[in-house]
Amino acid sequence: MKKWQQNPFIQFILTLLFLSLASVASAHTDAATLRGGFSSGFMHPISGLDHVVAMIAVGLWGAFLGKPAIWILPIVFPLVMAFGGALGVAGVPIPYIETGIALSGLLLGLAVVFALRPPIWVAALIVGAFAIFHGHAHGTELPNAANPLVFSIGFVIGTGLLHLAGIAIGELKRWSWGEYIVRAGGGVIATIGLAFLVGAL
Repeated sequence: MKKWQQNPFIQFILTLLFLSLASVASAHTDAATLRGGFSSGFMHPISGLDHVVAMIAVGLWGAFLGKPAIWILPIVFPLVMAFGGALGVAGVPIPYIETGIALSGLLLGLAVVFALRPPIWVAALIVGAFAIFHGHAHGTELPNAANPLVFSIGFVIGTGLLHLAGIAIGELKRWSWGEYIVRAGGGVIATIGLAFLVGAL
């Protein structure tokens, strides 16, 4: 067995990656699935591949940018997503929701591929803009939940874990070979985002 295969940190990262990508269900669950509370909210962001890849991309990009972006971006995303969710609950229309979600995977994935390093406020603005679309999509479904508050708590925790998975994978950049893996992961995310974009147009 090779040394990298025996490294517990790498084994942990690979486990997170497989768990994150294990669910490739449709982008949004139906109303029946939303009848639960915390567990339904927790699984909701994980059950849609378009959401999974975008949230992991936020963590990956933050890891590439380093401190303070590694923590700021994963905080900005759920905060702004909550605002987008409130707009969805209130019935405020936002056009091209699915297109915006697909673009988030494509463009954030490309940011990782090319290791783009804009100023932190620009990166936060980009992440926040995409978070609006993700939040609105889930906000329109939230009233169907039996307990919206408990559902929301589970949803935020599920989202946070996806960001952490992206950060953990992004930490592979510490090694020269690891940066290639992380950037290749960004390429996979961008490809998935492109596929969703084609489907949304």
